[in-house]
Amino acid sequence: MIITISGTPGSGKSTLAKGLSKTLKIKHYSIGDLMKSLARKRGISLLKFSKLAETDKSIDKQLDDELLKLAKKKNFVIDTRTGFFFIPDSIKIFLKCKTKVAAGRILKDVLKKKRKTESEIKTLRDAIKLVKKRTKSERKRYKKYYGIDFLKKKNYNIILDTTKLTKKETINKTLAKLMKINKLLKINTKLLLL
Repeated sequence: MIITISGTPGSGKSTLAKGLSKTLKIKHYSIGDLMKSLARKRGISLLKFSKLAETDKSIDKQLDDELLKLAKKKNFVIDTRTGFFFIPDSIKIFLKCKTKVAAGRILKDVLKKKRKTESEIKTLRDAIKLVKKRTKSERKRYKKYYGIDFLKKKNYNIILDTTKLTKKETINKTLAKLMKINKLLKINTKLLLL
C-alpha cells in the first residue's frame, strides 16, 4: 500500500503522514522535508526557495527524481503535493484547512522552533501571507511544469478538512476512510496515536 498526502500549507500533511506511518507500521517519506533541507543548504527561507523554484526547474526536477525513486518501493506513506500525479496508483489524500487556522499552526511551530525555514514569520498576519503566497507559488509551478492543479478535488480518493480537527481526530478519520477504500487493511486500534 502506498499513501500519498497532499494539501495546503499548515493543513497537517506531515503530522498525518507520521501518524499513519506509526499506526500502519509503514515507512514515512517527506518531500517537504527534502525541500526544507535544500532551502537551508542555500541559506534562504522556504518561501524564497519556492519563489526561486518558479524559475529554476532544476529544483523541482531534483524533488521529482527523488519522488520517482520512492515510487518503486512498496508500503509507505509520503507527504508531497504532487504525489497523486507521480504515483497515480497510490491512495491519494488531500487535506485542506481554513487559511487563518493553518497560519496559526505554522506560527505556533515557528515560535517553538519546529519550522526553521519559515523563521521570518513573526505574527499571524505574516503566517497568513506565507500560506497564501506558498499556495499560489506552488500552484503556479505545478501548472507550468506539469499542467496540473494540486487543489482539484478530482485528483484524490480522500479529502479531509482539518480546520476543526485535532491530530488524533485527523488520524482516526483518515484511518476510517482508508478502511472503507481498502477492506484488506487490518488496523489494531490500540496503536492509534495520542
